[in-house]
Amino acid sequence: MKKVIGWSLGIYLIFGLFIAWYLFFGANTDIPEQLKGSPADPQTFMNNRELLLSEEYSQIRNLLFFLSVPFEWLIYILVLVIGISAKFRDWSKVSAKFSILQTAIYLFWLSLLVEVLSFPLSWISYNVSKTYNITVQTTQSWMKDLLIDFWVNYALMIVIVGVLFWLIRRNEKRWWFHAWLLSIPFSMFLMFVQPVIIDPLYNDFFPLTNKELETKILEMADRAEIPADHVFEVNMSEKTNALNAYVTGIGSNSRIVLWDTTLQRLSEDEILFIMAHEMGHYVMKHIYIGIAGYLLLTLVGLFMISKLMSFMVRKWGQLFKITSVKDIAVLPVFLLLISVLSFVSDPVSNAVSRHQEKSADLYALEMTEDNKAAVSSFQELSKAGLSQVNPPFLVKMFRYGHPTMLERITYTNEFEKNEK
Repeated sequence: MKKVIGWSLGIYLIFGLFIAWYLFFGANTDIPEQLKGSPADPQTFMNNRELLLSEEYSQIRNLLFFLSVPFEWLIYILVLVIGISAKFRDWSKVSAKFSILQTAIYLFWLSLLVEVLSFPLSWISYNVSKTYNITVQTTQSWMKDLLIDFWVNYALMIVIVGVLFWLIRRNEKRWWFHAWLLSIPFSMFLMFVQPVIIDPLYNDFFPLTNKELETKILEMADRAEIPADHVFEVNMSEKTNALNAYVTGIGSNSRIVLWDTTLQRLSEDEILFIMAHEMGHYVMKHIYIGIAGYLLLTLVGLFMISKLMSFMVRKWGQLFKITSVKDIAVLPVFLLLISVLSFVSDPVSNAVSRHQEKSADLYALEMTEDNKAAVSSFQELSKAGLSQVNPPFLVKMFRYGHPTMLERITYTNEFEKNEK
């Protein structure tokens, strides 16, 4: 046991040191020589202080990301090796007779432990964002969101884990396929209710108050043959100075949402370009393509997890004090494998997302025919979020679902040249 713990901590430390070296010293974030002085060069739209802060903030945030993901893996490994998972299982059996109640008790203690151990990194991340004036959210409000997250995730996990282990106990070999089949309607249901039930738990949503702007946006939607009656805004200025807009939900609950920070900071032409971008996602059915991709990855992932989980129980079950995959104490193995496979697949899913985002950008350029607004909106997004215009390669692969700002501004300029 001590050997496993020592190796795990040692690997995590070495990984952390490598990532820190890579982000702060090894990676090249300079603008290519041929683009210096162009609109893609941050020196043309950021002052010296903004340039310095964007580099510092991005490096720290990226470091925290790359440290937090394997830290989650480390927690699950220690929970298994030390025998904490088995102990939680025993507590749940003593505390309740019914299986669903045992699951709820076990999940509560496991979720609480993971939340407590993850809290320091979350707290550091929050304070870094506050120091650099990205986050303006009060500590009380931030803690409230953290508690909402905990209870929403806990409620969902009771349902998911309860059904999952019911399937495993019924059919140990084919549970993964039945779980995937059930995940299809469940995922669709969550996407349908998220805009009207889950999202309002965190923020207030209401129809766009600027009716003149809303009319122009709805006219664009009509030209694109998008059935829309409202554009929604959300009061994010209570929490952040960053800018954003997005499409969420499916069917009759689908929404186009603008952060109020975006409304306050961008010009009308820039907002119309961003709205055209979001409409591009709808027209090109990116939401449904994303759902199909997610379901395919889920099918492959669950199959791999079923094989790997059985192997790990056979190999290290005695160490974990777990005799079967039917044992609820094996859940940290399941969560560990999900997290690892998700991280490994991120470069692929991010690459697909970047392709879709570029397509939406080009659609917006064709619709608005406003190259200037496109470039200036990208520049403002960089300044507001203190994001690197040309991030390191590994950061782009694992974190960027959008093209980098260097790429977006560059192909926007190329689009203008091609049009001419």
